[in-house]
Amino acid sequence: MVLWFPAAEFFMESPDTVAVPIIDQGQLIPVEEESYNHSARVCVIGPDNKLYVSLGQRFNVPGPENYPMYDEVGIGGIIRFNRFPGKLDREVVAIGVRNSVGHAFNPKDGKLWFTDNQVDGMGEETPPGELNKAPRLGADVWYGFPYYGGGGVRTNEYAGQPIPKKYADNYVKPQVEMIAHAADLGMMFYTGRMFPKKYHGAIFSAQHGSWNAVKPRGARVMVTYLDDKGNAVKTEPFADGWMTDAGVYLGRPVDVQQYVDGSILVSDDKAGVVYRISYSN
Repeated sequence: MVLWFPAAEFFMESPDTVAVPIIDQGQLIPVEEESYNHSARVCVIGPDNKLYVSLGQRFNVPGPENYPMYDEVGIGGIIRFNRFPGKLDREVVAIGVRNSVGHAFNPKDGKLWFTDNQVDGMGEETPPGELNKAPRLGADVWYGFPYYGGGGVRTNEYAGQPIPKKYADNYVKPQVEMIAHAADLGMMFYTGRMFPKKYHGAIFSAQHGSWNAVKPRGARVMVTYLDDKGNAVKTEPFADGWMTDAGVYLGRPVDVQQYVDGSILVSDDKAGVVYRISYSN
């Protein structure tokens, strides 16, 4: 379900916080599709003032019997609808997404970007994680899953099978291929002025770190720089230190958000804290 907390900032110290359902349980996805797997429902308000929600699917790789229902509902994709109670006007705006746990709109051109966690069990260093840019919004725009496990790597389950024309003709490759199994989660566009100019308009994203890789990785914040056309040109680590040289996780970054003064907030669900990263000359 999706809840709306009107005027939440006025109820922070009160037990009487108001929560209004926008979509009740069982309406967001069918009850039989509910699972502990890929259950994050990331929400963001778009430039059209509608609410965008990612719907991860419950399998590592779903079988063909799950389609076309998944595409019609938006499971393994992103949907949008009116952000206030009333008429939903629900629409599917992206399909072929395995499990996106972070998305944001570029304030310069209004384009939707999102991270995507890719398939497990294919190898220690494959397939890559993804940072995607939507060239347009629609139920026909396909981002590769389940035929691709990440980047251009075909999944074992669908290897050798021809990709249906309706998918192949509308396939969008990722803008950035991240290190495999780093678990790229929350992301945001930097619009502040505290950091140097090279960071203005860049994407900051959190890598939570793998849950099962033999060689630990991730546990850092990445930065992706864009060119004048709004495409990714370079990705590099921005902040790390959440993992020891021996590969022990000290923290697990989850999300990155800009604070009111232009600094950056990073949430950590292992340490149970929020860090503030600031810059001064």
